[in-house]
Amino acid sequence: MHPALGLPIAYVCGSFPSAYLAGRMLKGIDLRTVGSGNLGATNVLRNLGTPAAIVVLLLDALKGGLPVYFLPRLLDAGAPDSNPALWWALAYGVAAIAGHAKSVFLLWRGGGKGVATASGVFAALVPGALATTTVIFLIVAAATGYVSLGSIVAALSLPIFVWLDHGSTPVFWVSLAVAAFILWTHRVNIQRLRAGTESSLRRGKTKVAEDKERAI
Repeated sequence: MHPALGLPIAYVCGSFPSAYLAGRMLKGIDLRTVGSGNLGATNVLRNLGTPAAIVVLLLDALKGGLPVYFLPRLLDAGAPDSNPALWWALAYGVAAIAGHAKSVFLLWRGGGKGVATASGVFAALVPGALATTTVIFLIVAAATGYVSLGSIVAALSLPIFVWLDHGSTPVFWVSLAVAAFILWTHRVNIQRLRAGTESSLRRGKTKVAEDKERAI
């Protein structure tokens, strides 16, 4: 089988609507109409609870990691760390992220922002750099209460650590492109962070609401 056949497979794998199904199965709701409207683990956490959010997070990561790790081997492209198999692995990763952002199962209406699925992709390709980036995400999110800010800082950090570990490789250039994509999917969050109206995990209130409480 030609490795190009893996592209639609990776896209369909990435399209698996984990958060959407969790909302329907657990509470009979469409998460695209609740909270932030985003089909990601953070919106699941706010509306369905921690256990559901953990499951969705892991599934979304697997949607990116499994195609990158297995498809090059199954389709005779070789291991992901050899050329040209590396290019195919990267292409499968991009296809999976695209599927997560615009799921064919949801008729391309709504999706996630790509953070968890991208994490799975780079965990399969550059686990060391991804581990460091994950620590940065956890520190920023815990210190500020803003998951979106943690995701943004982590996305910006990933290419740096990929470059430090592997130099100017194809993985580095794709990590730059993915970081830019994640910034784009967080453009509204960036606006809210600048305005002080972004939702915080701390008591589920925005910074503005918390500031008002402190002023009373």
